Amino acid sequence: MDLEKLILVTSRIFFLGAYVLLGFALIERIANAFGYTVLQGFRGGRLLEFAIVFLIFVIAIELREIREDFRKKT
Repeated sequence: MDLEKLILVTSRIFFLGAYVLLGFALIERIANAFGYTVLQGFRGGRLLEFAIVFLIFVIAIELREIREDFRKKT
């Protein structure tokens, strides 16, 4: 498995992970509105922070790919 495929898979996993964490945060927020909690260890805001960190890594990986494409064209 070459480096480009590994980067692509990592980017997709982080992107999917960010959406999963966003979903959990929304579910937790709705449950909290009704007085319940779904996740015992983490708050919804903390999950959003983790999702944002994953998305920052995805953006960094995508910018790296764009830079590599520009270098190949010149």
